[in-house]
Amino acid sequence: MKVARFSNGAEPRFGIVDGPELVVLKGHPLVAGYQTTNERIPLKEVKLLAPTIPSKIVCIGKNFADHAAEIGEEVTVEPLIFFKPSSSIIGHGDAIVIPPQSKQVELEAELCLVIGKLAKNVSEEKALEYLWGVTIANDVTARDLQFGDGQWARSKGFDTFCPLGPWVETEFVPDGQVIESRINGEIRQNVAITEMVHKIPTIISYVSKNMTLLPGDIILTGSPAGISAINAGDMIECEIEGIGILSNPVA
Repeated sequence: MKVARFSNGAEPRFGIVDGPELVVLKGHPLVAGYQTTNERIPLKEVKLLAPTIPSKIVCIGKNFADHAAEIGEEVTVEPLIFFKPSSSIIGHGDAIVIPPQSKQVELEAELCLVIGKLAKNVSEEKALEYLWGVTIANDVTARDLQFGDGQWARSKGFDTFCPLGPWVETEFVPDGQVIESRINGEIRQNVAITEMVHKIPTIISYVSKNMTLLPGDIILTGSPAGISAINAGDMIECEIEGIGILSNPVA
């Protein structure tokens, strides 16, 4: 089931994607469940918003060996945690804005986990019970600042540097789906999620043992190889089989 957060001129609402329409829900699905109204709205008539506004954006770095190699790093024995601020989030269709501080901004398409209930000290065996669903994220990075600063906070934290969406898929079963990114239709990344060093249950469990995860929080699971520079005027598409396509212009 695909659950979208959207606006059509009023307060943000949630709806279940049903073909070309949204079946509008009565409230937030993590609070009110999936109680539907009698309202249906064509998808083309709404603005899709980031599907969740988390208390924190947890990211896992260097989780694909080929990507670690292309930036001159090695994979880590344990998941490598870093953060992006929630102010970096934008939704499907919103513009990624290149900051004047950087001359080398790059895309990183990633599978994004959305937590469904409070998670603390969760075992790997029960980790998936705490997952609401998955979506797509673009861990936009100012690569020159990442290496120049010697740490990652500024390079990954600019406003608009975390496109998220287009919706949450609640029935995603990891089975070799491909993560793909495109710039103006040209493929830049195309790697199966099975290439992740640390798998989904391990990531959820590990993060929950280091910090409490709240409903709606997200975990970006790492970028595959193929990171590429983006420039004003580009159209970026991040796609994962079974979820959809996250599209964002660059300004």
